[in-house]
Amino acid sequence: MESLDPVLLSRLQFAANITFHILFPAITISLAWVLLYFRLRYDRSGDESWMGAYRFWVKIFALTFALGIVTGVTMSFQFGTNWPGYMETVGNIAGPLLAYEVLTAFFLEASFLGIMLFGTKRVSRRVHILSTFLVAAGTTLSAFWILALNSWMQTPVGFEMIDGRAHPTDWLAILFSPSFPYRFTHMLLASGLTTAFLVAGISAWRWRRGDRGGDVRVALGTGVRLAALLIPLQILVGDLHGLNTLHHQPAKLAAMEGIWETQRGAAAVLFAVPDETSRSNRYEIAIPGLASLYLGHSLDAEIRGLNDFVGEHPPVKPVFFAFRLMVGVGLLMLAISWLSALQIKRRGEPGRFALGVLVAMTFSGWVALVAGWYVTEIGRQPWLVHGVLRTADAATATPAGRIGLTLAMYLSLYAVLLTAFISVIFHLAKKAGESEQPKQMNPVADPFHAGVGVADKERAQHGAGRSPGDDGGRSPEERRDA
Repeated sequence: MESLDPVLLSRLQFAANITFHILFPAITISLAWVLLYFRLRYDRSGDESWMGAYRFWVKIFALTFALGIVTGVTMSFQFGTNWPGYMETVGNIAGPLLAYEVLTAFFLEASFLGIMLFGTKRVSRRVHILSTFLVAAGTTLSAFWILALNSWMQTPVGFEMIDGRAHPTDWLAILFSPSFPYRFTHMLLASGLTTAFLVAGISAWRWRRGDRGGDVRVALGTGVRLAALLIPLQILVGDLHGLNTLHHQPAKLAAMEGIWETQRGAAAVLFAVPDETSRSNRYEIAIPGLASLYLGHSLDAEIRGLNDFVGEHPPVKPVFFAFRLMVGVGLLMLAISWLSALQIKRRGEPGRFALGVLVAMTFSGWVALVAGWYVTEIGRQPWLVHGVLRTADAATATPAGRIGLTLAMYLSLYAVLLTAFISVIFHLAKKAGESEQPKQMNPVADPFHAGVGVADKERAQHGAGRSPGDDGGRSPEERRDA
């Protein structure tokens, strides 16, 4: 173990931590907004299906939020244990941004999370809706600060180096660095797609098991339609992000595309096996001129190749294949979301094939997200802060054996936690279906469930001796509780 490179082990350990951590904020950022949507739809329509969907998915949100906090703590420690040179060099910029994330975002989420989870019957509907909104806003604000820091590391501006340390000169420039708008939007859309396929996949799983209550129906429709809406936007933003990368990080872009020689009319490499020894692609399948067209918007646009950055470009294979994995999953998302949305529009539910694919793609958002994150972070190498701080110069002097031991411990723990997380989600879905079965078998016992609308509720109340509209001005929640 001691013969291994401690810098490589430190990178692997941080990659393991951030890979596991990012899975959970990727859900909570957008799931909070989906919950707000469920809550508002219930408040407007009085349809219990929406509140049923809210109650189920708020449990998933709470579980995901808790794991996101726990896994985020270990990353904070690693700035000191694995990368002491990072804070020594750019701590004047990174420190405040990380602090702002905790003070303005995490505290906002944590302060109102309890009301969101347990306040349905304890506070007014306005307070409950406001709390759900503030939690959602907090998750997005948290992403803002983290992506502002990461974008600055990719395209650093608004600072000056004094005695080997970065000092901020323009905080607005730091916050809104050249790559920030594209990276932030790309991440929010990725989070939305992750949640959309999670909601659609779990709902499709329940549907295939015969759990076809109103809450499952509205959640399935919401997930499918959200995915169908977001994936075209993600493709557009991804294209704009690629153009930004071409301008600011051409070595990363060349690795993504597998382009070795600077050339005009560059081909789009669909598949190849990059070989850094021969500095060429083996088994290449390419479309002539296409890369210049979508990168430079001209068939004759010049694209710089990796050979212009010898010793200064990232490892090619992981960036090249991660990029294709991300794009491939995105195309599958486009196809299945549009197919499912069309079937729902025509006949009220997806077909058997579409349901099966949705279940299989329940966690496809994670796959695309992690692949994209690897493109971003590995593609920045050999820099930790592009053009400012090299990764090797920031690494710890801790012996490789200790790093390797803790890496093995992290991986073992994360494997257990991830398995438990997925198992609990399906357990909650199965339990929710079983608890709804008696109500579906005997709908007369409770006319206020299984997707019954406001008019049906009023007819039920009228049959019990109350006149329609005799609700005393109460909200749907108050009528239900009564």
